[in-house]
Amino acid sequence: MDEISIGTRGLAVIEDIPTRAEQSATMAGHRSKIVHAEPPSPAALETDFDLPGQSKLFDLGQIDVQWEPEFGTLWAFITPLDRPNYNIGLLRDTMAWQMEAKKVFAANPDELRYMVLGSRFPGVFNLGGDLEMFARCIENQDRETLRQYSHLCVDIVDRVWHCNDMPVINIGLAQGDALGGGFEALMCFDVIIAERQARFGLPEVLFGLFPGMGAYSILARRLGHAVAERMILSGRVYTAEEMHEMGVITVVADPGKGEEVAREYIATNRERHAGQLGVYRAGRRVMPLELAELRDIVDGWVDTAMKLTERDIRMMRRLAAAQTRLHRR
Repeated sequence: MDEISIGTRGLAVIEDIPTRAEQSATMAGHRSKIVHAEPPSPAALETDFDLPGQSKLFDLGQIDVQWEPEFGTLWAFITPLDRPNYNIGLLRDTMAWQMEAKKVFAANPDELRYMVLGSRFPGVFNLGGDLEMFARCIENQDRETLRQYSHLCVDIVDRVWHCNDMPVINIGLAQGDALGGGFEALMCFDVIIAERQARFGLPEVLFGLFPGMGAYSILARRLGHAVAERMILSGRVYTAEEMHEMGVITVVADPGKGEEVAREYIATNRERHAGQLGVYRAGRRVMPLELAELRDIVDGWVDTAMKLTERDIRMMRRLAAAQTRLHRR
């Protein structure tokens, strides 16, 4: 594939999504098999915490969470209210999903074996950071707001990377594009299942930044420092097949079949859960990633952001406007 150049090429990556999103609108029918949570019973409300499948704890604004006890799987799907990016509300919902899952299953942690994160936005997993908010903070030199936002991001990365300190296998389900912070979030998972049409990349170089919320740390551990730097500095967009060949994506699914393939993966591997869990834990022990490292890097990201030029901010806003058009379609 051609590398993205500064200017229209990078913007086209996002502007191309609506056409494909319209084509994928019929994908919703594949999701009817999921077990939806029932309203809590009076008895459940009297307990210290609501039971899985009956929990009001997962009544989140931008994440739809559903419990499937047969497979020990907690399914979560991003349901953005606005642009399909990591706005502060979605970040808070993501943290709540992690924290409340641990609370609900505290008494019986072995019941929860898999946590899956996908997206209900057609054609998009997530397009990354809240660029309009970034632009305002930079213009106003509001370092503290940007620092708080970025620290919340890496706190979530740390929690997902360490599987919420629970005996679970995390599965990222990309039924559409994952760019910037959306790709950073996805690469935290033990297993990544991606539909063939999805695209992946780190376009921050388009506006003078670098991906500061874990991309370098995770890619360097998985692919080596040289490959990580090449990916970040090129701004290239990759296909699902390319990411699979590099070892970042675990399974490639046909368009519209991602959720079905995720179910098949769980059904096929659930008897090997203990062994797989041990392998992923060993990998984190051999190449540990600590929160302090993530925070140090993201503090450098904030410093870099504060120095962006007016031209960089204009490009940032063009990309934000393209994300907004996705929502309005």
